[in-house]
Amino acid sequence: MKKYVRNSTDLAPVSAVLVSCGDLENSDIVTIAWAGTVNSDPPMVSISVRRSRYSYELIRKSGEFVVNLVDTSLLNVLDGCGVVSGRDVDKFQKFRLTKQPCEQVTAPAIQECPVSLECAVRHVLELKTHVMFVAEIVGVTAKEEWIEAGKLTIPDKALIAYVQNRYVSTGETLGTYGYTAKAKKD
Repeated sequence: MKKYVRNSTDLAPVSAVLVSCGDLENSDIVTIAWAGTVNSDPPMVSISVRRSRYSYELIRKSGEFVVNLVDTSLLNVLDGCGVVSGRDVDKFQKFRLTKQPCEQVTAPAIQECPVSLECAVRHVLELKTHVMFVAEIVGVTAKEEWIEAGKLTIPDKALIAYVQNRYVSTGETLGTYGYTAKAKKD
């Protein structure tokens, strides 16, 4: 039997990503666990950022950002970028990351991340503790070994998710979309 617990932000797991913003000269990176897909055509994502964050100012000013997916080799960077402020430190320099120019936005991608989603803000939703930026994905770059027949194919256990203040690795494939319907036909 289930028991009642207080309401909170317990949707889990959620993607843990590095969002880069600004431009090649003046940039920042923020760790975000509140990101998600919100539309498929055009492809769109949302991120929620506190107004007090330096990255909020840069995104608000430019209307652009890059969602960089993080693999397990970048766990220390993911955590580190979430505990220092871009007002005080150049996170690209501190964490030895490479700014990669993007095709569609002025914000830099993070070269060391396996996938980068170039995003242009289309809607801004002012909430009490955060501001949600809903953005169209206008460009995607990925590690060559993650591309099969021109399509992005993310390996099992490659990415990091966030669950109640814990970073966890993603697991194994348990099925694919529509597998139960296909099984009924066989």
